[in-house]
Formats: sequence, structure tokens, C-alpha cells
Amino acid sequence: MDDKEKKLLLELEDKASSILSEFMLRTTKFEELVSVGSKFLVGFHEAVELLQRPAVHKASEVVDGIIKANETKRLKAYVQAGCINGHDGVQNISKLCDCQRGLQEYLAEAKVLLNEIQCFIDDIVSVLRTSNDIGHSGDGMVLQDTSFEEEAMELRSVQKPEVIECASIMGTIYSMVKQDYTMQEKIICSLSLESTSAELQSYCLMWSLRPFINDDIMHQAWKLIPQL
Repeated sequence: MDDKEKKLLLELEDKASSILSEFMLRTTKFEELVSVGSKFLVGFHEAVELLQRPAVHKASEVVDGIIKANETKRLKAYVQAGCINGHDGVQNISKLCDCQRGLQEYLAEAKVLLNEIQCFIDDIVSVLRTSNDIGHSGDGMVLQDTSFEEEAMELRSVQKPEVIECASIMGTIYSMVKQDYTMQEKIICSLSLESTSAELQSYCLMWSLRPFINDDIMHQAWKLIPQL
């Protein structure tokens, strides 16, 4: 491997590190957006719960006694309306619509970020192919030149992660984020006024737990990015 190839490999490592940095910044924006979506989902849950709230159980002797002891036209009308104040009902419907609209907007914004993250995957794959073409060995991997690595570390104040390491962790994170988005999309598409309380509670729980995201891998990726 001549000096020109060594220099190009060094430049490719720098480029890979830069791509990883931008990739993680987009991933962070997605993380922040997930929190916004969670608020809309919880708001939808609360609105549906109030609209589905059961009427007063008049078969209860205690409840029936309270109503009879304090019966007025206003109280009678309130009980007949299912114990839902008209103004509160309108507000809940409005909140429900706002949350549905917010969740749809969330999906659109999250999809844009997911596409941007995909573009960085394409970029790192291109860099990986170029580095393999330069330092091609029998197994198709980049040649490891110990003397060159030592020299490169002296030339740089901060050691850059290797191209293959960047590509590997980016691929893993992209897969996690894509699965997370797919889960959220399915949740949002299944929401309706008929959704049960148990369903909505499960949706909120899964959204907050984010079962496809491994925090340890996220932390590992951040450690690969040089702190300038």
C-alpha cells in the first residue's frame, strides 16, 4: 500500500466519522420527536377515556340515595346525559381531533427523518466500498497496517473510528429506528373511538418502552464520535 492509498484511507475514515456524527444527530432529532408523539398519544387516550366514561350506576343503593337526596332538574339532566357536561364533551372532542392531527403530523415528520437517516446509510456504504477497493485482501476486508495506524495516530489529535465499525453500528441503529417507527405507525393507524382502555394503555406503554431500541448501542455509537 503506497502513501497515496494510505492517505486516502485516512480521509475515508475521517469521512466515515463525519457521516456517523450527522447520522446520530438525525437520530437524536427522531428521539426528540418520539417524545412529542407520546404526548399526543396520551392526550388521545385521556380524551377517549372521558368520552367512554360509564354513566352513574344507579343500581347502587348508596348512589341512588345520594341522587334522590339532592335531586334537582340540573342534576337529573346531568345524570341522563351520562354525567358528561356539554362543555366538557365539546372540549374532549376538540382535544381528540387535535391529538389525531398531531399524531398524523408526527408520522409525516418522523418519516422525513427516517429517510434522511437512510441517506446516511447509503453514504457510509459507499465509503465502505471505496475503502475495501483500496485495501482489498483475500477476505475482502480493509488491510490493517500497524505501522500506518501508529503513524496516523500521531498525525491526528483524536483517533477516528474505522469505516467498517461506523458502518456496522449505523446499520444496527437504522434497523432499530425503522422498527420503532413501524410500530408507531401501526399504533396510530389502529386508533379509533372504539379503542378500549386496555388497548390504549398498551399502546402508550409500548410507545414509551420502545422495545426495539437498545440504549447501550446508542451510547456505544456516541462514544465512536470524536469529541473535538
